[in-house]
Amino acid sequence: MQLQLALTCRFGDEIGMTPDILCIGSILWDIIGRSSIAMRLGSDVPGRITRLPGGVAMNIAMTLSRFGMTPALLSAVGQDAEGHELVAACQRMGMITDHLYRSEDLPTDRYMAVEGANGLIAAIADAYSLEAAGDKILRPLADGRLASAAQPWAGLVALDGNLTVALLSDIATSPLFAAADLRVAPASPGKAERLLPLLAHPRATLYVNLEEAGLLCKTRFDTAAEGAEGLLARGAARVLVTDGGRPCAEGRSGAGVITDTPPAVMVTRITGAGDTFMAAHIVADRSGASRAESLAAALHAAAIYVSGEPAS
Repeated sequence: MQLQLALTCRFGDEIGMTPDILCIGSILWDIIGRSSIAMRLGSDVPGRITRLPGGVAMNIAMTLSRFGMTPALLSAVGQDAEGHELVAACQRMGMITDHLYRSEDLPTDRYMAVEGANGLIAAIADAYSLEAAGDKILRPLADGRLASAAQPWAGLVALDGNLTVALLSDIATSPLFAAADLRVAPASPGKAERLLPLLAHPRATLYVNLEEAGLLCKTRFDTAAEGAEGLLARGAARVLVTDGGRPCAEGRSGAGVITDTPPAVMVTRITGAGDTFMAAHIVADRSGASRAESLAAALHAAAIYVSGEPAS
């Protein structure tokens, strides 16, 4: 029995698999249009359009899987053809999909973005099904499949801001998450304020960019270090604040703020960079690396990602 519980099949035969981390949030298809030409409103340019598994929770899980961790996905995925294809892709990458909420009434979610040489031009996140499913995606944490109120999950949890404000507020006070190591990221600046209920959670680490830090603190910061200090002053236990190619900051309550600068690279893609940064930081943290080492590892992984190089 003990041997069976330790079995890990990288191709989806999830017999007794024990996850290293739970990734809770958006699991969807990313439809990304990219052009090497700078664009503005109304631009019509040549480029390439791709469809890949995506979503904040999914992007984090993919990077964690590449680094050898076994993530379990908690999200809503439709029973449509796109959903079956998406789940199969997750299984091929070594993710545990047993605990997904699969609904026949809800379509599989999608995200569409347009990127040019001058960065992200526009994006639309259709996370309707995730929002409609609500707390149904958390049932495995309450019914004993992964944990229960009596024996809550005591490991890592990556949580994304595509969840509704109501659900994030419930998670902030739920006994199901009382022992968890929460790693939290907003889905976008437009959803950053959804994380306010978790801002002062004693077991939460927040991963935000400079704009999101300002939105959470209802002010404007000029540097990542200022953003980290502002979030700590608002009661955060631990934060990481990125600012594109400029210095990034990590702050801990009672331990101050440290900074590091990302490696200089040619940027060829943007969508998913923050999720890669977060996943790489989690892996380094879990390995026992120091604060500075974990921050440097995360910046290095994100730089490789945005440059378009294959992950090592």
